[in-house]
Amino acid sequence: MSSTIKNLHHRFLIFTTSMNQIKFYVKILLLSIFVNGCKEDESSTPFITASDYYPTAVGKSWTYRMDSTGPFNFGAELITSSYHIKDSIAADTFRDINNRLVYTVLRFITDTLESNPWQYQLSYTVTPTSTGLELLDDKNLRFIKLITPVSEGKTWQGNSYIDTYSAGSLFRYLDNWNYQYQNMGGTETIAGKTYENTITVFQRDETSPDLPFDPEFYQQRNYSKEIYARDIGLIYKEFLHWTWQTTPPPSRFEDDSYGITLQLLEYK
Repeated sequence: MSSTIKNLHHRFLIFTTSMNQIKFYVKILLLSIFVNGCKEDESSTPFITASDYYPTAVGKSWTYRMDSTGPFNFGAELITSSYHIKDSIAADTFRDINNRLVYTVLRFITDTLESNPWQYQLSYTVTPTSTGLELLDDKNLRFIKLITPVSEGKTWQGNSYIDTYSAGSLFRYLDNWNYQYQNMGGTETIAGKTYENTITVFQRDETSPDLPFDPEFYQQRNYSKEIYARDIGLIYKEFLHWTWQTTPPPSRFEDDSYGITLQLLEYK
């Protein structure tokens, strides 16, 4: 009887050990599956760069309808004039002091019917970088238009290179603009054409003081956003800056008040 109990006890120990080993290997297997699953999820998340939304290559061009707003009648009102513009990347690329490749973009302008010859208007440069894309405009203002990686909700100080703080600065209204990626992977219809895989860069929406417009009182308005389509570039831009000044009289829109709306018509 004693021998039988000992034998059963021995078998029980063997069974218990086997079960513990099985549980251990099952835990290792489950952990391995979990880790590999996480790695697959991480590797499947696409790394999208600024260049994906602003492709740069010599010969590329974008044609827009431009609605340009400015003061009229000695600043008593704002009026809008419309044109077609064409931005083309020229062949004369160069390296900057940081050895970054810089592209020169030439802008040409004509009427909305394109009945007159295209006329050169201005030039600016775009510089793809490891962290995004910079644009130096014709007023020598450098903007960080896009940053890498492109992801929903990501923010950055897009005007940080601009002197917005000196007492004599003409661009103090550009101070502390917090750009943000919004509506990533959206669909936008611009000038009757639909674009997939778009990203909105929201830049500013500010009225100071934040009250309904009253011509008896000073007020400033700043609004700006841009929309890009993947593998295409800028498809829409809306910018507005105006200052209604009441002193000294007469009340008027200040001379630097202006607005611009761009809608992509075609690209090559």
